[in-house]
Amino acid sequence: MTESAAKPFRPENHRYGESRWFEDFRVGETFYIPSRTQTDALFSAFQLASGDNHPIHYDAEYCKARGHRGMLAHGYQVMIQCCPGAGILPHLMSDSLIAFLETSARMLGPVYAGDTLYPQLEVVETIPQNTTGVLVLRATVHNQDGVLVNEGMQKLLLRKRPAEQPIR
Repeated sequence: MTESAAKPFRPENHRYGESRWFEDFRVGETFYIPSRTQTDALFSAFQLASGDNHPIHYDAEYCKARGHRGMLAHGYQVMIQCCPGAGILPHLMSDSLIAFLETSARMLGPVYAGDTLYPQLEVVETIPQNTTGVLVLRATVHNQDGVLVNEGMQKLLLRKRPAEQPIR
């Protein structure tokens, strides 16, 4: 008999592993998000989704006339590279994540079509509450040259470990 015949499939077990709770996260932990090259297709997709039609983002000649080497990515287009769901983090908190509470970002440098971006999230603070806690994350995006082009903060509301859950 094969192992699959011995253990029936259960959809609720189809995940990365045991869920982490608020208490399981530590200041300094870093969660990488896969890198992504900002292609013309991504520029077009962002334009379609956002409705932003300013030529600084979609007209190469307009950009060159203003001293840019190519089409300039919209700040939100860069900021969304730190979307937690693009990486493993929310999969690790599948049972504990309640809400995405807050985000902020500072645009620190230009991002052009063709640039490759390297986003990551770092736990910088844990704020315990009664039955929940707030996980504060520093969100950063570097370009292919190692330049920090975007920096911000995100806050996630997580459940604390239920009494019946063993401590990891």
